[in-house]
Parts: sequence; structure tokens; C-alpha cells
Amino acid sequence: MSRTEKFIIDTNTILSSLFVKDSIPFKALEKARSEGLLLFSDDTFLEFELVLFRKKFDRYFSKEERLQIVERFYNEAVFANVSSTNALCRDPKDDKFLNLAIDANASCIITGDKDLLVLHPFENIPILLPSDFLERF
Repeated sequence: MSRTEKFIIDTNTILSSLFVKDSIPFKALEKARSEGLLLFSDDTFLEFELVLFRKKFDRYFSKEERLQIVERFYNEAVFANVSSTNALCRDPKDDKFLNLAIDANASCIITGDKDLLVLHPFENIPILLPSDFLERF
């Protein structure tokens, strides 16, 4: 696999990977990092930041730890411009991931979100559970 593979990992999967090292989401994130590029749009990255800084995560990560996490993801991310604004998903908050996938020609969307998984494949782009991603890629 070449570094030209472009992977989109939804916010909840990224957050899950942060809580349990060696979990399936963690392994999927590490594989995506090592074998391809982590793809974000401004909107998907902003969602990641906002969710990570929710009060409910205060007991798991200090503010400094969260800033370091955001910085690490920001520095390794590939940002794509998204011009599509299609309403594609039964959960409108997930449209940003689908529009990013279309506009950036993503290789795969990695998610546990049923609203996204039900669309697999989407425009010839696989939408996979982290466990399926590990098997397929």
C-alpha cells in the first residue's frame, strides 16, 4: 500500500482510539497513519477539536494533553478543500465526512457510525468498521 491511500476516520473512532491503546480503533488509526494519509476538512477537524474539549472528557485528559493531541493530529493531517455541500446521510452532521470523501477522492471512511455504515459503499468508497478496515487494508 502506498502513502497515496487517503483515509477518513470519524471523530468517535479517533476518540475511541485515544482511550484504549491496542483497541481495534487504536490499531485501525495506527494502520491508517502508517500506510496512508489521514484526511480532514476544516469542518471534520473542528468537530474533532470541539468534541475532544467537551467537559465530559475533563476527567480523562488535561487541557494540556488535549492541546497536544490536537497539535499532533493537526501536524500529521492532510487537509482537503471541500466544496460539496450535498445532503447525503440520514444524520446531517455526518454529511461533512461524505462530502470530504467525494471531494478528496478518499480511499476509505473508517467509522462505527451506523448512519454512515449503512451507505457502504458510497460512490465506490468503502465505509468500514475499524475491524473491517484492519482486515481489508
